[in-house]
Amino acid sequence: MGELGIGIGWRPEIAAAVEALPGVDWVEVVAENICAGHLPDSLVRLRERGVTVVPHGVSLGLGGADRPDPERLAALGEKATALGAPLVTEHIAFVRAGGPLTATPLLEAGHLLPVPRTRDALDVLCENVRIAQDALPVPLALENIAALFAWPDQEMTEGRFLAELVERTGVRLLIDVANLHTNHLNRGEDPARALAELPVEAIAYVHVAGGIERDGVWHDTHAHPVPEPVLGILADLASRVSPPGVLLERDDRFPPAEELASELATIRATVSAARPADRRGASVDRAAAPAKAPLLIGAGARVSGGPMPAAVAPSPPVPEAIGAGAGEGTDADVGEARQRVGVAQAALLSALVAGTPVPEGFDQRRLGVQARALAAKRAGVVAKVAPELPEILGEAYRPAFLAYARSRPMTAGYRRDALAFVEHLLVAGRPEDPVVRRRLTRWWQERAGTRPPGRASRLVRAAREVLVGGGRR
Repeated sequence: MGELGIGIGWRPEIAAAVEALPGVDWVEVVAENICAGHLPDSLVRLRERGVTVVPHGVSLGLGGADRPDPERLAALGEKATALGAPLVTEHIAFVRAGGPLTATPLLEAGHLLPVPRTRDALDVLCENVRIAQDALPVPLALENIAALFAWPDQEMTEGRFLAELVERTGVRLLIDVANLHTNHLNRGEDPARALAELPVEAIAYVHVAGGIERDGVWHDTHAHPVPEPVLGILADLASRVSPPGVLLERDDRFPPAEELASELATIRATVSAARPADRRGASVDRAAAPAKAPLLIGAGARVSGGPMPAAVAPSPPVPEAIGAGAGEGTDADVGEARQRVGVAQAALLSALVAGTPVPEGFDQRRLGVQARALAAKRAGVVAKVAPELPEILGEAYRPAFLAYARSRPMTAGYRRDALAFVEHLLVAGRPEDPVVRRRLTRWWQERAGTRPPGRASRLVRAAREVLVGGGRR
């Protein structure tokens, strides 16, 4: 994979602006927001101009206890092929928990949640990454995530965790410097130490984004300008290695195109100024530059997707106690690790989305902040996938949805969540305004493909909800 350059996250809301922005070398698109057989016209035009498009997944949950879903992997691979992408990216996170592995209800977080940095979690993650690598047609890179809270009894720093992941699987890294900043403020982790410990030669590209402080914690919103501390971490990284690509993420509260262009120019200048003198001209003219050397990986590790490079050099030094195959167990050992990780993740997610007790060792206040953030995000995403609901309910939408969400965790994605929310209102005989209720009934009927619940069904479901709600308390 060659140099990517400076890029921006493609979003439908700013598609026209992205096409017109000067100095955009490549774009990244959320994989779940596109269909392989019907790409947005804007992305097609960018591809025709020779702009690289990289699909960025958010739903695989490779850090979860279960093995990756073959259908999700196949869909991600199809999108990479349709876009002619040189790689695909995902996250070191879990997004769902429970189910058959733990004999508990399957719960969806609707958000990227941190994995515990333990040997068990690393063993599970490495096996999941290998499964994904075998299924994908192009190389895979994984992103470090931002977190509002920390797991108790961590066994490794983030840098060491990433270093061993790379050593054992050959996976590449997508380093988000905004997430390093978030984890510094929220969990006291040193970004410089993380950069010093991780294998920078494995970096595929870098994310830069903005955030905001609220409720005493830093929220990685992707909806605010990039702050100076994040640019400082980017400069630190660029002083250690020339990142093949750097991308600006913006997901909400989109500014005018001029502001986006200014941020891209600042990012480009930051990387250029931080690059050591002997490397400053290396990527000025990418067309004339020699081909990038193969990624250095450890002995026994595998290249993620695609063909093996013609030459694989010895791996760079890694932190003490990390080597090829270090910490790897048997299939039975990994199976037992999956069980332990699954139980822990299910207990945590249940506390966040279903109101069950906070597991021992976690910061209860921080989990409360995370739970409110998850509910708020859930309400916001449902409003986007079903924009008719805020229009029908008006100002009552948000409080009604948050009240619904407190005791009814998401189990099957946002579109099903929207249907379940409306069904919940209708079962309870709300709203009281008959005109609004008729509009909701019509909306529900058109999308559920069946008749709305009659009076008898509403009474039965209402009684069932009382019983289930009582069992949760």
